[in-house]
This record gives sequence, C-alpha cells and structure tokens, in this order.
Amino acid sequence: MAAACVAAGRAAAAFYGDPPDATHPWAIHDENRPQPPRVVPGTFSTQEQPGQPPSDAIVLFDGTEASLAKWIADKSPEEPTKWVVKDGTFQCVPGAGYVRTKEEMGDMQLHIEWSAPAKVEGSSQGRGNSGIFPMGLVEVQVLDNYENPTYADGFAGSVYGVNPPMANPLNAPGTWQVCDIIFRRPLFDGDKEIDPGSLTVFINGVLVQQDTPLEGGGGHRGRTKPRPFPEKGPLKLQDHGNPVRYRNIWYRPLPKRAAEGGDTSVMSEAATAAKKAEIAASLREDAAGKAGKDQALRYLESLCYAPDDTAAAKAGAWLNSFIAEVQGLAADRQEAKKGDVMQVNNAVQYLVRHKFLPDTFAAKAALEGIIKERGWDKK
Repeated sequence: MAAACVAAGRAAAAFYGDPPDATHPWAIHDENRPQPPRVVPGTFSTQEQPGQPPSDAIVLFDGTEASLAKWIADKSPEEPTKWVVKDGTFQCVPGAGYVRTKEEMGDMQLHIEWSAPAKVEGSSQGRGNSGIFPMGLVEVQVLDNYENPTYADGFAGSVYGVNPPMANPLNAPGTWQVCDIIFRRPLFDGDKEIDPGSLTVFINGVLVQQDTPLEGGGGHRGRTKPRPFPEKGPLKLQDHGNPVRYRNIWYRPLPKRAAEGGDTSVMSEAATAAKKAEIAASLREDAAGKAGKDQALRYLESLCYAPDDTAAAKAGAWLNSFIAEVQGLAADRQEAKKGDVMQVNNAVQYLVRHKFLPDTFAAKAALEGIIKERGWDKK
C-alpha cells in the first residue's frame, strides 16, 4: 500500500511545477532529481574535547600517532615530518619546515582547529603564527590576534595578502580556535578565467570570509594575478617559528560546479541539453518496463526533457484507446474512471500549456469533452 501511495504521489508531481528550460535541466519540484546523499552529522568540539567528524569526512588528523603517516615534510617528501603528536595534538616544531598531506584534494569543506601558545611572546606577525594552505597555493592565516593588532590582510582568518577577515572572533591564546573553510579552486578554459575560485571561512562559528576571490592565491608582499590551479593539491600547514598546535583535521570533497559539468540548478545551455537528454532517456527506459496508464504517463513525462516522436506516438496510442474505452462506457460506469481521466488530462494540459505538445493534440479535446459532459470540471 505504501509503495502504491508513493507511486501515485510521484505521478501527480510529474506535471506540477514549471518545466525544465534552456538553462535548468530539472522541473520545479522535480521528482526525477536525485535525492541528497545521507550524511550523519558530527559533533561540536569543546575546549576540552574535539568533536567527531561527519560520516563522509576524510580524516587527516585524529589525535593519534598513526595520523602522522598521512603527513610528510613539504620540502623533503621522501622523509616523515618532524612535527610531533603531543597530547592528542599535531604540533609544529619550529625549524622543521612546512608539513603537507600525502593525499591531494581539490574543492573541499575543510575543518581544522588550532591553538596558539598559551605563553604570549612577540607581537604582530611574530605571535602564534602559522597558516593553512588549501592545495598548498593560498593561505588562510593562523595568528594569535587576541589583543594583538597587525596588518589587516595578514590577520587571523585573512586570505593572506588578499582580503582581511570581516571580524576578529578569536578566543584567548592557549585555547582552541575552530576553523571551517569552503575552498573552490579557480577554473580556466585555456587562458580564460571562468570562475575565480573562492574561500569562505568561519572561525569559532563567525563568518570571516564569504566567497572571497582567490586572485591567484595571494602571498607575502607581492600582489598575485588570477591563474589556473591544478585539479588537486596537498593541504599544507606552515612552520613560521611558533609552536602552534592543531587537532581534528578532516575534509569533505565538494561536488563539481556547473562549469565543470556538475549537476547544479543552473547550467550552460549545452550542459542543460545534455542533462535533459540523459533524463529523458532514463524515463523512456523506465516506461518500457511499465504498461497501460503508467507507461503512457512516463512517456509523456519524458517529452518535458527532450522531444521524441516514438515516445509521443506510444503515449498517443494508449490515450486514444483509453478515451475510446471511457466514451464506450455507460454514464454510471464512467464515474469509476474519473480519477484516471483527470490525471491523464492534467498531464496533457501541462504538456500543451508548456508547448511540449501542440494545441491540436487530438486527445486534448477528447478529454476536455468527457470532463465537461460529466460535469467533472465544476467544483
């Protein structure tokens, strides 16, 4: 019974919202659109205990010695890093150099927590300095800016050398700062930039960067220009001479954007046409395994995505047969067919209204005649 209800609800939804168009491969409220994958959420960190990552996260550091196997010295990748695991944290050893992951990644949601030394030494850039480098090419600044001013585009949470943070939400030195980063690499078509890439950053739950363009990656003293990034690269952490600690490092790969052929709400006309053709083919394949009204409705639905004379003819043949059957019934027996007639009429009216079928489509007038004759058009 439940399956039948779902099927009925699905069929009703097929001819409901605005249809696909030149840049939208899905109808509004489209039941053919894939369901979001289930992800079990993680837990929030406290100062005493790191939280748990979500179920689909790829963990890069979980507080164990075994996590070190995922990291190598940046300038000597054949050697293990000299950074150390201490009290469940990943700690920079000054002079050891940058560290990077063996694994390479592209667009991602990155979670990382860091803590500047509790003993305050130095000022400006000389106090609790490190950095988080998605793909090793652009820096989200790590710095103890708790009551410690510095140049704005080098502040904690800045895209270093590019854009200051919108706020300073840091906890006191020696405590943990929770950082969440959304990273999108630049996209180029040859020498033409089609997406500048961006960074969105939250620190301790406060938005400090929102879709900040990468401008080539930024850096120290020199202004960079937009440039292509590779498809993937390692995550790097900076040794800037301070024993900054890290914990609870994980990431989630992000789906492709429209410019890369990903499934998004708005696509190029070429990508939309290809996706609509794919959906239509899937619907027609599904229709081939059905019969009667269910098959006809599925063929009709496929016309919303791509025209097809064969699908239209098969649906039309069933419609003609169905209409003849209803018209041949005695008036008292036609009532039992009311639900089917109204459902099929809704589909035909939708397709004609949105010009997937011509206004002269024969079944349209026949269905309207049955409905009017029986008074089913009156509320």
